[in-house]
Parts: sequence; structure tokens; C-alpha cells
Amino acid sequence: MNVAWKTMLTTGLVAGTTLSASAWAKLPGDGITVQPVQSTVAEETFQTLIVNKAMEALGYTVLPTKEVDYNVGYTSISEGDATYLAVNWAPLHEGKYIAAGGDSKFYRKGDYIAGAAQGYLIDKKTADQYHITNIEQLKDPKIAKLFDANDDGKADLTGCNPGWGCESVVEHQMNAFGLRDTVTHNQGNYAAIIADTISRYKKGDSILYYTWTPYWVSGVLVPGKDVVWLEVPFSSLPGDRKDIDTTLPNGKNYGFQMNSMKIVANKKFAEQNPAAAKLFEIMKLNINDVSAENMMMSQGHNSEKDIEAHANGWIKAHQKLFDSWVATAKQAAK
Repeated sequence: MNVAWKTMLTTGLVAGTTLSASAWAKLPGDGITVQPVQSTVAEETFQTLIVNKAMEALGYTVLPTKEVDYNVGYTSISEGDATYLAVNWAPLHEGKYIAAGGDSKFYRKGDYIAGAAQGYLIDKKTADQYHITNIEQLKDPKIAKLFDANDDGKADLTGCNPGWGCESVVEHQMNAFGLRDTVTHNQGNYAAIIADTISRYKKGDSILYYTWTPYWVSGVLVPGKDVVWLEVPFSSLPGDRKDIDTTLPNGKNYGFQMNSMKIVANKKFAEQNPAAAKLFEIMKLNINDVSAENMMMSQGHNSEKDIEAHANGWIKAHQKLFDSWVATAKQAAK
């Protein structure tokens, strides 16, 4: 190799290394490792991955997401053993949030996913035939028996898993609305119980179930077409929310407040990492996009590889938006 070529090659390598190091040094997350957590609900993986990938774009080393019970998740973030949770249901999880330290321990700004509804539904055929519009009507043993799946004379409500937060509302309302004697709140593996509920619907049976959005169920059992939301006789929530009116702007009352999902992070981490804090504040994900991805999961595309592909596909389809989040977050670090 001649000297001139050797000099050019060496100079180029040094310049390239310097440029690469310079570019890397500009990333606010350089050298910082973060630990995301989520619940064991697989459908929360998609939105968590999008946050993880945005954090990686800021230079953070993102460890594989740990699946934990919500209560453990909040405690872990509060104590600094985990960094963030992308699925803080507000106000549903307010009790868990406050119990783990509230605003003194957590950073929480902005709505990541807005417009999340939840409540009770029945099949439209039964609703129309028996003029059922309100869950209070199930106090009537004759009406309740229509939804009896195991011949014990009581309605079977496909309910909410213990630990999710919604179960405390359902349990409270079972008492408040006088439904204990005529309705059984079935709890366990929600995915399995709702699959059985859908099978019964397809056979022509009457069904009663709790669900939420974003989730794939409302893509299979479409409200207004296959099923209808039931109203509640009056607002009634447990604990500190006992005086809250759950009536929606359209005058309907389905018994639950509209929720949003927020990104909640360890407060000390957020204070030391303004770029990450800004990212958590400004990220926005359309609730319909989450439901659409959840529907793909329900159709068998639910492996880790599949969900990773869904997240990458969403980012590619919304690249300008994604890049704008990262750019704005970088500016916050200056």
C-alpha cells in the first residue's frame, strides 16, 4: 500500500471514529440503562414497545420489559427498581398510584392513549327482545336467568381479573346495585373466560360481560351491531371516588369514568433525564391503532416476534410523528 493511500485511509478512519463518537455523544440517553415494566396483559406489549423504541432512539439502553402485577410495577418504579410503566390507567389506578407514593415518587404528564371506555355489555338480540338497557334490570331473577351459563339460576358475568383495578369497581357495584343474589361475577383468566363467552354468543346464547377499550373484544363483538352497552342506575365507585359522577357528556352512564393511559416514571429518573421526561409527556398513540393491533393478536399473530413487527410497522407508518417526538425530547436535554 502506498504512503498516500495509507495516510488517507488512516485519516478517514480517525475522522469516521471521531464523527461517530461525536454523533453518539449527542444522544441524551448515552450510557444510561432503563427498566420498563408492564402487566401480564399481553395486549399492553405493543404500546410499551413503542415507548421502548423511542427511548432507544434517544440513546438509552432499554432492558427487556418485565411483566409484573400492577401493584408490584408501581412499587418497583417508586423505589427505583424499575424506570417506567406505559399503561398507567387514570383514574382507574389512582389508588395504586397514591399507595405507592403518588406525585412525590412518580413523574406523570400528558395522556399517551386517551378515550378508553369500559363497562358492561349484553348481546343485542336479548337486549332488544327483553328491552334491557340497564344492569339494574338483572335484579329480576327472570331477566338474570337469561344469562345463566351453568344452570344455577344466576346470571354469569364475565368479569375482571383480580389486581387489575376494574375488579374493585365491579365488586363494589354488585353490592351497590343489589345484584349479589342474581348475578355471579366470574373472575380468573379473562382471555379464557371471554373466549368462552364469545363461543356461547356464536351458538346463540345470551351473554353478559365486562370489557374495556382499547381491546380486541369490541372488534369481534361490535357495540351497536352485536352487543349493547348497559347503563347503570346511578354513579357508584369505591373508596375515594365515591362522589364522582360517571355520566358521560352524551348523558349515558356506564358506571365507569373515561380513562386515559399515561406513562408513569420514577420521579428522580425523570428529573435527571429531561429528554425522557419530555418524551413521556408528548407521546400520543391513537386508541384505534391499539385496538387494531390487539385484534391481530387475537387472530393468532401474538408471538413476541409478531408484536415486535406490529410496533415496527406502526413506527414506519408514522415515522414523521415518531421522529418529531425524539427531536423534541432531544431539545429538552439541551
